[in-house]
Amino acid sequence: MNFKENESATKLRGGYYTDPEIAAFLLRWVLQIRPERILEPSCGDGVFFRALGMLENGFVRSVKGFEILSDEANKSKEAAALLPSKRVEVYTGDFLEWALRHFSCPPAFDAVVGNPPFIRYQYLEPELQKRSEKLFKLLHLPFTKHTNAWVPFVAASIHMLRPGGRLAMVVPSEILHVLHAQSLRTFLSRECSKILIFDPVEIWFEDTLQGAMLLLAEKKENKETYSRGVGIIATRTRTFLQDDPEWFFRNTDYANGETIKGKWMPALLSRSERDIMNSVSDRPGVHRFGEIADVAVGIVTGANKFFLVPNDTVEKYGLEKWAHPMFGRSEHVPGVIYDEEIHAENERKGLPTNFIWFRDERKNDLPRSVQRYIELGEADELPRRYKCRIREPWYSVPSVYSTSVSMLKRCHDYPRLIFNKIKVFTTDTAYRIKSNSFAPDQLVHSFVNSLTALSAELEGRHYGGGVLELVPSEIRKLLIPSPLADGGAVYDLDRMIRAETDPPAIMEMQDSILLKNAGFSKAEREELLNAWLKLRARRHRE
Repeated sequence: MNFKENESATKLRGGYYTDPEIAAFLLRWVLQIRPERILEPSCGDGVFFRALGMLENGFVRSVKGFEILSDEANKSKEAAALLPSKRVEVYTGDFLEWALRHFSCPPAFDAVVGNPPFIRYQYLEPELQKRSEKLFKLLHLPFTKHTNAWVPFVAASIHMLRPGGRLAMVVPSEILHVLHAQSLRTFLSRECSKILIFDPVEIWFEDTLQGAMLLLAEKKENKETYSRGVGIIATRTRTFLQDDPEWFFRNTDYANGETIKGKWMPALLSRSERDIMNSVSDRPGVHRFGEIADVAVGIVTGANKFFLVPNDTVEKYGLEKWAHPMFGRSEHVPGVIYDEEIHAENERKGLPTNFIWFRDERKNDLPRSVQRYIELGEADELPRRYKCRIREPWYSVPSVYSTSVSMLKRCHDYPRLIFNKIKVFTTDTAYRIKSNSFAPDQLVHSFVNSLTALSAELEGRHYGGGVLELVPSEIRKLLIPSPLADGGAVYDLDRMIRAETDPPAIMEMQDSILLKNAGFSKAEREELLNAWLKLRARRHRE
């Protein structure tokens, strides 16, 4: 976890300012409807005002801007001076506070442009947190305390738009997939007739691994207006910024209805790729993972560095009685099988292969060397950590059990299950999987294929560095073909992965067995493989 005191000033204020070329592109699109009233809810140093001054704007009568930092607000006011014939008001203050006070007023703007702040909820000041939550309540949207600051900014801006108005903003790429943005995705789909997103490969802002996108949304004329849905244009260079944004808005292929009811990742697929995914529910040889297995988090220690240790720490403090074999990282498992041989190799490497489980034993009843180890944790203030302080004693870890199948929480290429042959413990960096319908080794083997890997890209989320992460609710939605009865198949797969076989070659081999058996034609298998490769390359920014 990142703590507030360890973050940069730029990240804490969400100040990733917009390139003038991007600002001009967004403005050219909203100016197509000849707006008289424009809102900039987070104007920063005034880049959108300067860009507006360079474009035809005779029909614009008023511009209203907000900036919470006084130094930046002053820069915006200087930029606003370049628009002498307009009524320009720049307020030093929080846009959400103003939006809440004017929530019940008629929509006041024809267009909204900007680059809202990218700030995690836990880094917001308490008053700003309360305003975000209040806005969601007024909009009748579910709220989560993982919500980033940009989400309520976009929602409030759409609310302030008149019917038929346009919003053009720079937003994080997480808009497509993170759970905390689901309320916003639902709101935008309900309120807008069309939503176009430009999805660049390159990182536009320094000091952040977070990708950014351009969001162009047109509000419905009325509630009965048909929604075309979401369209996404992948871009490898900035040359599109010289083109007409209106042409893209009118001619892009949009996905709507059930396809974008949850996450918007399916809009990245072609129409034929979406058709294959939509037809899967009609195939008897394909299941949702939650239909055939249970998923639970691993052991939550609250302090993994204290509870997960190598052999030399066990020996130094005489912890042998309380040490139990475990794994919890990708480096622990080179393939899809964890057995005695792999565990012994990890021990030789000096990896943390021991989970220290004290149960409910009183500290004073333990040997003095063990007490000294516990006191090391107390000196590091571990008892003050949330997961430790809510249990008594703090070093007694609950819910300790193992399963025959595990799954690492994060992956680089594709998610895989682990056949935990010796049933060692796993921490919360992995999930505990219980197969309800198939043998553990069969389930592990059937999990590696293009269909499951593609559904993981669609259901999961990714962050800086291209790592894919899945939580239990997302894992339960994954599509998986019926396992085969071949008991040796998982060992063949394990050897391929440990030999560092190219992932596409592994997928192609697995598909020729599993997906063929599930009724997918060769053409369909190739299309699923290419779709997965496309989304994986996007995540890796290749």
